[in-house]
Amino acid sequence: MVRTQIYLTEQERSGLLSLVELTGMKQSELIREAVDLFLSQFDETRRKAVFSEAAGMWKDRDDLPDFRVIRESLDRR
Repeated sequence: MVRTQIYLTEQERSGLLSLVELTGMKQSELIREAVDLFLSQFDETRRKAVFSEAAGMWKDRDDLPDFRVIRESLDRR
């Protein structure tokens, strides 16, 4: 782990201390958990954005085979 220092507002510090008392977890554990949650949400948001940008990117291409025909030829009958 890497040691780091952060500045919190009074409200953030008070809320964090309340969570420490409520959960019995250490302040550092709560902060790491919050950072992990934030990062996982960012990753999900980014992943959705990439998929949205990629959707339809081949729609105007005319050099590709008809995948529906290929798929139908591979279906078991």
